[in-house]
Amino acid sequence: MPQFPTHPRRGEVYLVSLGTKRRPAVILSIDALNRHALDVCVVGLTTVGHAKFSVRVPIKAGDGGLSSDCWAKCDQVTTLEKTLLQYPAIGRLSEATFKRVQEQVKIALGL
Repeated sequence: MPQFPTHPRRGEVYLVSLGTKRRPAVILSIDALNRHALDVCVVGLTTVGHAKFSVRVPIKAGDGGLSSDCWAKCDQVTTLEKTLLQYPAIGRLSEATFKRVQEQVKIALGL
């Protein structure tokens, strides 16, 4: 039986069950919270580009285990129960991509 991590890790990409759909999302919250809290902070990913939103970070297929090009919706940070994550993670974003996601989240939230 495969061993899965006991908690999601910052920068990992998971499929998230939202009603009847499964969508990818990247974990934004810190590992100390991810280990103990019942929920995690995530940035959802979409395959639909949106030129009017400069805070959406493009992610190339292959990065984070993604099978197609996506955009991180840094303007739509949300919190989800960990039970909605499909284990194991499909991958982890590259350091450069995750850094851009973090920077755009800060801009979107005015931090």
